[in-house]
Amino acid sequence: MRSAAESRRQRPGGGGGERSGGERSGDERGGGERGDVKRGDVGSAIVDFALVGALLTLVFAALVQLTLAQHVRNTLIDCAAQGARYAALADRTPADGAARTRALIDLSLAPGYADDVAAVETIVDGLAVVEVRVAAPLPVAGLLGPAGRLTVTGHALVEHP
Repeated sequence: MRSAAESRRQRPGGGGGERSGGERSGDERGGGERGDVKRGDVGSAIVDFALVGALLTLVFAALVQLTLAQHVRNTLIDCAAQGARYAALADRTPADGAARTRALIDLSLAPGYADDVAAVETIVDGLAVVEVRVAAPLPVAGLLGPAGRLTVTGHALVEHP
């Protein structure tokens, strides 16, 4: 019986051994029928996939985090503006606007975002306006992300009876 090394050296059709010039056949390189694959490249696609996959996952998570924060910010701005317009009506008070803002935030997002809502009547450029200010936590998707609070305001001109 021949050893594995001897059987690799012999090629069908006689003339076993190495080729002239020190070249190896495709079988001796470990590439099988694909003679262009070198031993050092075997398995590199798996490593490339793991590295690129991890990077793409991180970019996707950052995009989701940014999108979520922008959605919450836009929703809070809209709720504050709606509350300010409600409080600016002739038969309403700033407290009514703050209550309306809390109710809208509860319906749109979550009750935890409506904890810090304040409405005041103030003067801007000589005009009476109602200002509704909302301070809410910045949403974090997962454990990583920016920590802090969002503060948004809504304004409306006061109607006089």
